[in-house]
Amino acid sequence: MTRPAGRGGRTERCLRRHRVAGRPQSPAAPPGGSAHDGGTDDGVATVWAAITVAVVVAVLAAMLGMVAAIGGRHRAEAAADLAALAAAAHAVRGEAEACGRAARAATGTGGRLVLCKVGGGEAVVEVEVALRVAVLGGVTARGRARAGPA
Repeated sequence: MTRPAGRGGRTERCLRRHRVAGRPQSPAAPPGGSAHDGGTDDGVATVWAAITVAVVVAVLAAMLGMVAAIGGRHRAEAAADLAALAAAAHAVRGEAEACGRAARAATGTGGRLVLCKVGGGEAVVEVEVALRVAVLGGVTARGRARAGPA
């Protein structure tokens, strides 16, 4: 059994439903015109999504750089604390011996002794730690500590 092709058939109803301003349209075309008539802003969401992703990536990279720099500063301060304690423990043997121990302690924690002063059983040291931060490149963090009798 076949239907006669004429008004009221399924095909005609589909065409009437998708007409806009007297022009036939495919069901996938956006309302207001076809995708090729210049009247739509197709693709704008893609551009905004790409910009948003780029901004999020840039912010995350900056945050990772800051986290790495803060972690490096903490490493430098911890190395300085340990070096100051080592120097203060050997302060009675003289500044050369105390600063030698402080340098070994700083090197063992990944740092480099920059300053060492020993006097009256008290030691003041400064340690430098080299960092490789993706955003900032090669930077150094410094930590300073003092140790001695209470």
